This record gives sequence, structure tokens and C-alpha cells, in this order.
Amino acid sequence: MDIFNIYLPIAQQNFNLLLLVTIGFCVGVLGGFFGVGGAWIVTPALNIFGFPMPYAIGTDFAHIFGKSIVSTKKHNKMGNVDWKLGFFTMIGTIPGVEVGAQVIMFLERIGLVESIVRWVYIFMLIGLGIFMIYDYAVIRKKREEAAKEGIVSNKKSLVEKIRDIKIPPMVNFPRSNIASISIWTIVFVFFLAGFISGFLGVGGGFIRMPTLIYMFGLPTAVAVGTDLFIVMLDGAYGCFTYSLKGRTDLIAAILMLVGAAIGAQIGVTAVKYIRGYGIRLLFALMILFAGISVILKQVQVQFNIPELKLASGIVIMGSATLMCVIITIKLISAAYKEKKMHS
Repeated sequence: MDIFNIYLPIAQQNFNLLLLVTIGFCVGVLGGFFGVGGAWIVTPALNIFGFPMPYAIGTDFAHIFGKSIVSTKKHNKMGNVDWKLGFFTMIGTIPGVEVGAQVIMFLERIGLVESIVRWVYIFMLIGLGIFMIYDYAVIRKKREEAAKEGIVSNKKSLVEKIRDIKIPPMVNFPRSNIASISIWTIVFVFFLAGFISGFLGVGGGFIRMPTLIYMFGLPTAVAVGTDLFIVMLDGAYGCFTYSLKGRTDLIAAILMLVGAAIGAQIGVTAVKYIRGYGIRLLFALMILFAGISVILKQVQVQFNIPELKLASGIVIMGSATLMCVIITIKLISAAYKEKKMHS
């Protein structure tokens, strides 16, 4: 496979062209479907296969920006983008991205960036995955049983508690079914999401998409489309600031975009047929697999076990490919049934 190796001048290493396109394709499908930039796959994957962590982060920002343009455009046609909410989130997101990027540069100077970023990935991916599976398997069933029995809970949900914060100025977002919410809540939450984005080299979507659903109460499809728009905006700034720092390999990013442009069409279209909790469960499983792959990479580096590098790569690319196959099959099946009903 050496024939497909190309030299990447910024990252200063050889890398397999087909692997870059495949990573891009998988992230295009999964990002378009889940409403995230997909960097929770790209940054770990690039690092697992040899990119230094700061270059993996910067290169992924360039890839995120380009890919999200395609996905956002398609979601907008489906009516899934709350433009007003997306622009308001930038008040907190952009400062957060810059602070996160500055912390990465500091950790690189003192030689701790690789290990610390991987550990943060592990805790966030595994923790979020477990929470979302618990929500799917336990909390959702309790709500459904209570609804069947006509039990009305007097306990306020997290969404209600957040909307009860009345620190002016207050804003409304009709597209997202938000009648009134404090702008300071949005600024605070999305500053944290921006920091995570700048620190981990992600669009922040694997944190922000659940946040839009569980904290702000957006319908799943609108959360997916709106988050992709936000990913596009903070991806643009992340690409800009990491490029100024010389940590973005545009050749690698462009090659990933070739695959992502194709994959995004499949992922975005699939949202039309697979909705609500089906999306949430698949998302939870995917980020758990991504977390496991990062654990294997960290153990490989920490204990110098070369065999685990291959295992880590197989877990992240194998699970991503499998998830793409599942989404594609469900899309084809649902589209066929719809066509049959109208024929």
C-alpha cells in the first residue's frame, strides 16, 4: 500500500491517501447523520495513525469547516437549521475556541499535550456515551411508563430549570420552540463548548448536540441541523487560529473533504428516515467505540505496546465503517418502503 503514501509538508510525514479519504467519508456520513463535525473520530484517528496531537487538531478544524458547509446546506433545505440560535451561540463560542487553542499551545511547549488531550478525550467520550445509553435504556422507559399510567411528575426537568433563569436580556428562538431564555445562559454554555472545541480540535458537536437536546430542549432533527451550522462557524475560526500557529495541514484536510463531501450526502438524507431516539442510541454507541480506541492508544504509548496501535486503529475505523453501513442500509430500506407506498 506504499504506492498510496503521500508526503504531508506541514505535518512532515508520509500518510496513506486512501486512509485519509476513508476517514473523511466515514466522518461525512456520521457527521451529517448525527449533526456533529465528526472530529471525535478524526482527531483521535489522525493521532492514532501518526499525526502529532496539535497537527491532528489543526488539520481537523480545516476539515470540519469544509465538510459542515455541505451538511448545513442540505439540512437547511429540510428546515432543520435555527439560524438565529446559531449566530447567538458565537458570542460565547469564538472566545472559548481561542482560549482552548492557547491552552494547547502551552501544553505543547511543556511537552504534555499528547497525554493530557487523550485523557480528556477518554473521560468525555466514555462518560457521554454511558450517559446517553442510560438515558435511552432507563430514563426514557421510565418516562414512557409514567405517561402510560397517567403519572404527572411535579419535578422540573433540566430544560425547564434552564429556561427559568431570567437574567436579562431575554431572547426567543421560535424555530427551536424556545419562547424565552437568558442570553447569558447561551453565552456561558457555548463558551464552555467553544473551549472544548479549541482544546480537543473538534467542532464541539459531540458535546453541543446533546446539550441542545437535553439542556435547551430542541427537537432532535433541529438540534442536528443547528449544531452543524454552529460547527461550521467555529470550525472556520478554529482553522484560522490554528493555521496562524502553523498546525494545519491543508493537503490532508482537502483529501478528507473529498470523502466527506460524498459521505455527508448519505448521512444528512438518512436523518429524514431515522429520527429521535434511534439517532441518539447510534450516536452513543459510536462515541463509546471512539473512546475505547483512545484508551488503547494511550495504553500503547504509556506502556510501549506496539500491537495496540493496530488494535486502536481497527476499533475506531472498524466501528465507524460499521456504523456507516448500518445508516446506509437503514436509509436504503426506508427509502424503498416510502417509494413502494407512493407507487
